[in-house]
Amino acid sequence: MTNHTTEELADLRLPVERDCPFAPPAAYEPLRERAPVSKVRLASGGEAWWVARHEEARAVLADPRFSSDRRHDGFPLYSVDEATLRQFRSQPPLMLGMDGAEHAGARRPVIGEFTVKRLAALRPRVQAIVDHFIDALLAADERPVDLVRALSLPVPSLVICELLGVPYADHDFFQSRTAMMVSRTSLEERRRGMTELRAYLDDLVTRKESEPGDDLLSRQIARQRQEGALDHGALLSLAFLLLTAGHETTANMISLGVAGLLTHPDQLALITADPTRTPMAVEELLRYFTIADGVTNRVAVEDVECGGASIKAGDGVIVSTLSADWDPAVFEDPAELDVERGARHHLAFGFGPHQCLGQNLARMELQIVFDTLFRRIPTLRLAGPAEDLPFKTDAVIYGLHELPVTW
Repeated sequence: MTNHTTEELADLRLPVERDCPFAPPAAYEPLRERAPVSKVRLASGGEAWWVARHEEARAVLADPRFSSDRRHDGFPLYSVDEATLRQFRSQPPLMLGMDGAEHAGARRPVIGEFTVKRLAALRPRVQAIVDHFIDALLAADERPVDLVRALSLPVPSLVICELLGVPYADHDFFQSRTAMMVSRTSLEERRRGMTELRAYLDDLVTRKESEPGDDLLSRQIARQRQEGALDHGALLSLAFLLLTAGHETTANMISLGVAGLLTHPDQLALITADPTRTPMAVEELLRYFTIADGVTNRVAVEDVECGGASIKAGDGVIVSTLSADWDPAVFEDPAELDVERGARHHLAFGFGPHQCLGQNLARMELQIVFDTLFRRIPTLRLAGPAEDLPFKTDAVIYGLHELPVTW
């Protein structure tokens, strides 16, 4: 393999749509092999370094010389205008946009909400939620049924609502605003979705400060009061991050995972015959789709040598976790969906200090959904050809707009 990296712009303009819904963009593979760290053009007109190989991707995500702070001038944004930049910089940063001690200080108090012990206690409730929505699915008067609306969206939405103490009656509102935020079609719509969702959560946090309940946000309020300093802005940012990340990504992985298994019946047969394989299947599906490609952006705060490239302080860097998760040097025959692969070292949840806080909650939800759905509806099938499914080519988070199924 030739490792030829140059500061000349590569023939790649980000973001790139997938040519095949079950594979990365075709342009990824040759560039990953030829120049795993290369300069590319962004839709915004700017430039950034694109990191395409698993080894360099892990190195960047674990290196404190690369900042996650979106307030830096060099931070790479695919499409942005002055109004969006002002909005970014006028609000308290989310945890994923913090560095070093600030990030550790924001993350540490919340880690306890996602321990193995706490999630084990939550498991029966998640199972009951999944059973409830599958009961409703089976009771549907007409087929096909859209699995996105019937199962993929409501399960993680209700789980995160109960965890945070958000009224599930408001799920249509926050789901629609989150969808606006991750759409690539309109900057104005993205800003409006963000503004309206923050206003809703601002009011929710204010209510919880005066009327706490038994939920994550209320426990954070109690902790802050005990420490003597209530930080409303930090609570709002935490609520915003967990609500949006806690349902959008998992919902899309449920839909894509079901579609992936239904189009690979040999792999589906392995987990239905032996559900102990389901955890490995979840890891492989996470690797295979890697739905949040290119959102692990960074900006160099020092000069860094990486993959043969000389990255200068102030340069933007975009880690392609999708390209890294299809790196044949790490995952043999990456285009093959192999539920027995053992792909736990994928980068679908990121890597390093910013690795997804709720990753084990997502894993649990996916395992319960897949095991329960295919056990209770063993004849489940797509209602039409897979190539006709409406994939989210226009969104930051990959997924499906609809998933018509029948049985």
